[in-house]
Amino acid sequence: MAAGFVISAPASGVGKTTLTLALARAWRNRGLNVQCFKSGPDYIDPAFHAAATGRASVNVDSWAMDRVAISHLVCRGADADVVLAEGSMGLFDGVAARGVSGTGATADIAEMLGWPVLLVIDPSGQAQTAAAIAAGLRDYRPGVRLAGVVLNRVASPRHEDLVRRALNDSGIAVFGALPRHAEISLPKRHLGLVQAEEQGEIGKLIDEAARFVAEHVDLDAVLRSAASWSPQPAAKGLNVTPPGQRIALARDAAFSFVYPHMLEAWRAAGAEISTFSPLSDEAPDASADVCWLPGGYPELHAGKIAANARFRSGLRAFAETRPVHGECGGYMVLGTALTDADGVRHEMTGLLGLETSFAKRRMHLGYRLAALAAPMPGHRSGARLRGHEFHYSTILAQPDTPLAVVHDATGAVIAETGSQRGHATGTFFHLIAEDR
Repeated sequence: MAAGFVISAPASGVGKTTLTLALARAWRNRGLNVQCFKSGPDYIDPAFHAAATGRASVNVDSWAMDRVAISHLVCRGADADVVLAEGSMGLFDGVAARGVSGTGATADIAEMLGWPVLLVIDPSGQAQTAAAIAAGLRDYRPGVRLAGVVLNRVASPRHEDLVRRALNDSGIAVFGALPRHAEISLPKRHLGLVQAEEQGEIGKLIDEAARFVAEHVDLDAVLRSAASWSPQPAAKGLNVTPPGQRIALARDAAFSFVYPHMLEAWRAAGAEISTFSPLSDEAPDASADVCWLPGGYPELHAGKIAANARFRSGLRAFAETRPVHGECGGYMVLGTALTDADGVRHEMTGLLGLETSFAKRRMHLGYRLAALAAPMPGHRSGARLRGHEFHYSTILAQPDTPLAVVHDATGAVIAETGSQRGHATGTFFHLIAEDR
């Protein structure tokens, strides 16, 4: 039996990821097997979870996945002692319209799995009001149980005492209080945290976070508050068809936004994945039968990508006879040109006519439901794909045949249709699952 719970907060930026990593490493240091999950469509946090626990983490998403798929994914925690699901945004934050099994809110996962919520509260600029917020979250949805609270960034012992007293009077357990501690701050950029693989000191940072949290949080009390959980094996796995038998996958600092559960599902279905680095001027494996370019940060490396002739010519040669698909940043690189934040225009691979610009920043964020108007690798024409879009680029030109009719979570049609030309396809959304 594992001890399972969800780590959430009233809002983003409160310290959920830092606390998740610290608790995971602290319990691992005690000899416990810890399994992490990420609620929602974040493709950066699972790599941090893996760095903290030594075990792969995957996303569970109530808007894009049905209960069978979620049950299948969480079964990887069957041999763990502790299971942590890190939430996204605030506890009840999701979209307005229900998806496959919920709105994408962290609370959906907590209720579905029966795991209590460990709430992280930053009481900066308030005192007793923090207890009112915690009590409101506790009482908002009957099927979601609050285990207790960890306070983050408390200003002083007096501040902590005021907040603790109010929480205790509200019947809410306080497991600990963390003073401000700059040494465990995770660096960020425009799409979220700087990726774990780009931080050479990430292990030391997680160790320091674990030491700090163990000093200020009652780890035994937190464990006692968790639900005893034994997963029930799912009858079916994910509804995922690999894009090919041998997949050439772009993988480096510019191409890293791919959901771990997708890669695992491809391998589980018998596909072989070989990686190559466009930033190292590598071409896709000539023996592969499909090439996949995930998203990432091509805008930070546009000059190098444009200069890497071996990568560009190799990809073009590959696309003459076999399918190539790009997601978000990968889609942009398949296009004609990318203008960076400084206004410099860089020639891309030209497999599609898409042209994008980061000089005119505009945030695109949200769930996407796409009905394919043409086939793409692994998915037939007419398939309904669920994914998530998050980028700051502006479309200057999207002249090719639309790949899909794409709706946001409210059902509104959006302009980011994806593109299809010859053997090349691309989408702005990152694929999470196909409707069954």
